[in-house]
Amino acid sequence: MARRVLQVIPAMLLVSVISFSLIFLAPGDPAVVLLTSPEGSPSQEAIEKFKVRMGMDQPVYIQYLNWLNRLIHGDLGYSYISNQPVADRIMRCFQATLKLSILSMIISLVISIPLGIIAAVRSNTIIDDVCRLGALIGVSIPNFWQAFIFIMIFSIYLDWLPVAGYGHGGDLMHMILPATVLGTSSAAMTTRLMRSSLLEAMNQDYIITARAKGLPERVVIGRHALRNALIPVVTMLALSFGFLLNGSVVIEWIFGWPGIGGLVVDSIYKRDYTMIQGSVLFIAAIFVTLNLIVDISYTYLDPRIRYDELD
Repeated sequence: MARRVLQVIPAMLLVSVISFSLIFLAPGDPAVVLLTSPEGSPSQEAIEKFKVRMGMDQPVYIQYLNWLNRLIHGDLGYSYISNQPVADRIMRCFQATLKLSILSMIISLVISIPLGIIAAVRSNTIIDDVCRLGALIGVSIPNFWQAFIFIMIFSIYLDWLPVAGYGHGGDLMHMILPATVLGTSSAAMTTRLMRSSLLEAMNQDYIITARAKGLPERVVIGRHALRNALIPVVTMLALSFGFLLNGSVVIEWIFGWPGIGGLVVDSIYKRDYTMIQGSVLFIAAIFVTLNLIVDISYTYLDPRIRYDELD
């Protein structure tokens, strides 16, 4: 356990180096780019003053160490464009994305896990064919096309749900359409993986032995096969949840959802380097944390897996 947690530290240090380097990898002088306006290019004096104020006049390694020191204390700096604290802006957008992601994941789990189990248990029957066809359609339909279809049906023709917007802090009515689009897309992939993983587990020797002992089929499936079949599914769900937490840019844009995906795109467009740095670091932290949680969960799903074996 401790070794797994300690492995997070070098991973995040590497990500911090990459995040900090973004400002230097971008074309042009950051100070010139940020100070340039429709009225014309800035003067050399203005550029030098800006560099001194932002600490850009110091050597790169000094800039990184200062930035890392502030980062350790929870300070991601201030936006070059709005002059707002980067951490505050990221957390506001992340709260909106988190609400949407949780509802999307709930929809995905409610659909995918039961359908995957049914398809595996009823393998090579009409029920299995219908489940696989539904999963194939879900994987094949682009998110943006599904979003527009849902808007036309449920918002325009039936007038049941709002077209877009955040409502009063993320009202449920405003969340249903974007969450359903994201959830059904994730459910399609998870259903296929759940089916194939459970089928593979049901053909293992220990399942044959359990059936030979006369155990009821529901016990064989629920207590033995399903538990081991969930290992790859948990990995898939963690990655899917990570992508949801980082914001689906297209869906958030279509439904006017003020999430972190839109923040990243807007920051890149405006070349708000400090906001980009903070967002990249925050996104990486989410994936590292989710991977750590997944690794730990393996030992509970399958007692044969131990941390010394993983390491």
